[in-house]
Amino acid sequence: MEQTKSGDQRRANYIYVTKIQAVRSKRKALERRHCISKLWRAEKNCLLGLPLILEKKEHINNGADRPTLDDTNLCQYARQGLRLVQSEYLRTTNSFVPPTNSSQSCWDDYQTLLSEFFPNFAVQKSCGFQTRWISEGCVNITTKSDFEALIPKSSLDNVVQSCNQPLYDNSPCAACSTALSGLQTLNSTEKSVGNVSDCTVYPWIYAAAFANQFGPTDIGTAKCLFSLDFTSRARHRRKHLIVIAVICVGFGFAALVGVFVWLWWRWRRRTRDLRREEMLMTTTKKKMVRLESRLVPGLESINGSTTLVKFTFDEIKQATRNFSRDYIVGKGGYGNVYRGVLPDGSEIAVKRFKNCSVAGDVNFAHEVEVIASVRHVNLVALRGYCTATTKFEGHQRIIVCDLMKNGSLHDHLFGAEEEERLGWPVRERIALGTARGLAYLHYGAQPGIIHRDIKASNILLDDRFEAILADFGLAKFAPEGVTHLSTRVAGTMGYVAPEYALYGQLTDRSDVFSFGVVLLELLSGKKALATDSEGDTLVLTDWAWALVRNGKALDVIEPNMPEVGRPEIMEKYVLLAVLCSHPQLYARPTMDQVVKILETDIPVPSIPERPTPLVSSSRIGRSLSGGFSTRDASTSTSTGYQASTSETDHTV
Repeated sequence: MEQTKSGDQRRANYIYVTKIQAVRSKRKALERRHCISKLWRAEKNCLLGLPLILEKKEHINNGADRPTLDDTNLCQYARQGLRLVQSEYLRTTNSFVPPTNSSQSCWDDYQTLLSEFFPNFAVQKSCGFQTRWISEGCVNITTKSDFEALIPKSSLDNVVQSCNQPLYDNSPCAACSTALSGLQTLNSTEKSVGNVSDCTVYPWIYAAAFANQFGPTDIGTAKCLFSLDFTSRARHRRKHLIVIAVICVGFGFAALVGVFVWLWWRWRRRTRDLRREEMLMTTTKKKMVRLESRLVPGLESINGSTTLVKFTFDEIKQATRNFSRDYIVGKGGYGNVYRGVLPDGSEIAVKRFKNCSVAGDVNFAHEVEVIASVRHVNLVALRGYCTATTKFEGHQRIIVCDLMKNGSLHDHLFGAEEEERLGWPVRERIALGTARGLAYLHYGAQPGIIHRDIKASNILLDDRFEAILADFGLAKFAPEGVTHLSTRVAGTMGYVAPEYALYGQLTDRSDVFSFGVVLLELLSGKKALATDSEGDTLVLTDWAWALVRNGKALDVIEPNMPEVGRPEIMEKYVLLAVLCSHPQLYARPTMDQVVKILETDIPVPSIPERPTPLVSSSRIGRSLSGGFSTRDASTSTSTGYQASTSETDHTV
């Protein structure tokens, strides 16, 4: 009996000890899981992200692909992990680096974490990481506000728009990486300390912390932005099997539905009255079908190779409040331009063509092709387009672009109040932006593009008064090696180059002439064509040349300008405008040369003598002494976004 009791007692003690050990083991695991997250509250103030990295250990231990690497690659792997930790620390504390007095403790904690994945790997010794590097990082950038002060808000908004989505798949990851690659500010302004987290990866650390809603510890975010893959091959295989199974089931279901629909269609076809079908097919419907079949076959290929969005007509109607009159921001011979608001809150400009026809389809396809083929900061960006045929509205052609809230240059030069006149710094920026946009069209695009309709109403101004060149409806591609194009004259009176207006010979220097006219308008505040006190037509280019020839170049500058520049700079701009608007083609510079002259101290070349002006010398003399009226000789107006018109609207 005593032996039996003794055996039972030992078994009970053993069970009790086993339970105590299990409880202690669980308690130690919980303490170990959360101990590092408490370090930053203690005196060491170490990184917050380490416990979250410990959570990823479960993925690695449960079948994830653990890399087999040498010391060099292990250092890179460790550096990427540290950047993930810094991103989580930034998200939690708004600081890129921990306090200096916690540097060694942070390295010790990180070494403990790495030892669980890679035993016998000493990160500091093997990689040459100095203790202080973890608390220094990028010079002068320690907080979130420091970083955001160096990056334009528009660039940060673009990063948020591209990166605020699940990044596990390749397509979203590529879009996010492309947006981050465009942030060049840190690469050019700051230098790195050590090689732990150099300045070039700060945008990635920032994007993982704030631009992506899932945070840096999300599996997709870690894989895309830090090249850390916490998933397993087994998971990938299961995912692929599920996808294959769903596809097979879907195809099988679709096949059954297809067979049913085919049988039903055959039955309906036998019972359908052929005469009724012919009566319902009206002439209008036949015309619409032919119209749709001829609708710009190139649009689909353009849409497939770019990021253009094909909006539905209902989406456009919703964005413009059913094309409300209150939303009209511009009018022209082609139709109206409306302000619109998309469901995400972004504002757009909607160009709606009127009186659509087969000829209009050709112009529409051409403008979409031109705008979609170019991407430049000084060229209008095409968001998408819409083509639809409705019962009541008929056939629709719509182009969607970004809205420019500051309207066009025409608005500010000829429609603004006296106190709202543009100062010299703004005019200087507009001139340079327009020149850069034109230079890109001529030499950056392949093949080169001749705009053919450069004028003040086609130069839009964004929130920072940067020039955005718009209206590509009359643009022409310039094949390489071709000296000029012979084409029907189109454009706006007063801006068309003489050789183009007289002989139909179109070259990139034709755009240079138009740029010179616009630059004179920008400098003088006067229109290309105006009338004097006697009602006679005066040409701005001849008036400016007369002043320059008499040594009065600064008299071209608009009087009472709110903020003037240095006289030698303003005179340089006047001389360049007169040279660009020279009536003889050979005398004009190229747009590349114009940009260099505007950006550097290169002087303006001497201006050759001009032939007899279009307006008599006596009339120009009277304008010099009696003033130059700014009453427009044309009836064109401009408000907000201005897009292309058909060639018949611009024919000279």
